[in-house]
Amino acid sequence: MIPKIILGKGPDATRRTIGYLFGPGRANEHTDPHLVASWNGFAPDPGRSPHRDPKEVEKQLAAQLDQPVKILGDKAPKFTVWHCPVRAAPEDPILTDDQWAEVARRIVAAAGIAPDGDEDACRWVAVRHADDHIHIAATLVRQDGRRPKRDYDQRAVQKTARNIEVDYGLRRLKAGDGTAARRATSKEHFKAKRLGQDATPRDVLRLRVRRAVAAADSEAGFLFLLEATGVNVRLKRGPSGYALGCNFALPGDTNDQGEPVYYAGSTLAPDLSLPMIRERLVTTSPAPTTVPPGNPWHQATAAGERIPHHLAYGDDQSAQGQLVALGMTLDLLPETAPRAVRAELSQAATAFERATRSRITADLDSTRALRRGLQGIWRERPQDRDGTGLAMLLDVTLTAVAFAMHWHRTHQHAQQEAAAQQALVHLHAACAQVVEPVLTQLARRTPNVQAKRRYTRHIQATVPEHAERILNDPAWDALATVLAQAEATGHNTATILGRAISQRTLDDARSPARALTWRIRRLGERHVPSPRAQAANVRSSTAQRSSAPVRPSATVPLQQRSPARRR
Repeated sequence: MIPKIILGKGPDATRRTIGYLFGPGRANEHTDPHLVASWNGFAPDPGRSPHRDPKEVEKQLAAQLDQPVKILGDKAPKFTVWHCPVRAAPEDPILTDDQWAEVARRIVAAAGIAPDGDEDACRWVAVRHADDHIHIAATLVRQDGRRPKRDYDQRAVQKTARNIEVDYGLRRLKAGDGTAARRATSKEHFKAKRLGQDATPRDVLRLRVRRAVAAADSEAGFLFLLEATGVNVRLKRGPSGYALGCNFALPGDTNDQGEPVYYAGSTLAPDLSLPMIRERLVTTSPAPTTVPPGNPWHQATAAGERIPHHLAYGDDQSAQGQLVALGMTLDLLPETAPRAVRAELSQAATAFERATRSRITADLDSTRALRRGLQGIWRERPQDRDGTGLAMLLDVTLTAVAFAMHWHRTHQHAQQEAAAQQALVHLHAACAQVVEPVLTQLARRTPNVQAKRRYTRHIQATVPEHAERILNDPAWDALATVLAQAEATGHNTATILGRAISQRTLDDARSPARALTWRIRRLGERHVPSPRAQAANVRSSTAQRSSAPVRPSATVPLQQRSPARRR
């Protein structure tokens, strides 16, 4: 059950609201509008007065609601109307008028509009004009002339709605923390439907602004990308000329006066205000010239592979920063993927957007490598002839999202956990179309039995604690192929395998063979080190493994481990 509070102002606010509720609707969607409850139980009902002109009854009802406001005259508050649609889910049972009346009474009591037993409370009515929802309209002056105490009414109403869902056996929504993006209004949905659009301008703008933030490395680049994707930008400047805010509009989206409809960034999502966007752009300034250029697919994948470790062992601020960067990865993946999987990846990004925000402040310093890798993919569009680059990044992203879901669960972020879980469904579908074919192609080129036996001995000697999992992994043939490819280009098998394992633990890998396949593939494309350097690498890897402490995750019971580990 979804309640949403809307405030109205102006001398005719009450009359306009009542006229809309008892009218035909914007698309003739209102059916049999009538009162189900009111402040006194006998307010005039325009929908149940067959012997009177409905317009006259609407006028009478609006006048009665407005009476406390009119008495105050110039001392009346700026906002005089409290309007709250309350909608049930499509699969919910249809409630009776009496049940909706009880829902309305509980909502206005929770909001402070009409507390139980308060005879001097605000005047209100509940109007039903469809099976699945009602509208509650109230005036914001009590009958004793005071203002209602409705501090945090949205939060109180949402909490009451969760209790109502339990009491009436309705679909139970997840409790939020106030960081969700603002939903499009019914007016915006009707407008989009009337114009034949699949999404509202608010939703389209949110997606385009998020992608621009993910792809840009400066404020100027961010504004340029928005212009390139057809978004009109209007900056709000202070007296000094410095931009304080940013509003966005789509070409052709106009109001009744033909003016563009602009949305402030903060109304698209809490993290899309200009100060928040600037904070993210600071962490993606161009890399120093001393950093050697590399394959951005490899850079982004290597950074993405470290996200589970940050979520499992890092502090909350760093973990929240990783979730922000993970969301940016999902925002850009559809732009670099084959057309066949763009829809699934776009749905994954849209779903995970909710999982990128919580009440925890994000520390973005540790996300620089991932952000720069993503921007390199965006700017340079490096060749990915066999699809391995996308497959690697998509596979590690899938694992990271699984850890994100677990992290939100442990922090009791119900909405974020559900969003990550929904994103996983779409990512699994995309992986089936992208990752599996790449692994299948690699497996078809697996080396002969003698070579595989030799690689088996290397695995058993190098990583004995994971050898059985690797050798029984469906991706073992693909791993053997990339080991053979690396060996063919001059790499020493023991050395490159040791380097791949030393990069990160395999404890949290869903598929250790797949993880090693991507690491060997990245390392194998690098310049082959000299024999002396190879020997030094072997000694270093051996020393690191012999001195490494026991991993905590290797000793905890299976039921306490991350869900991604048990896959």
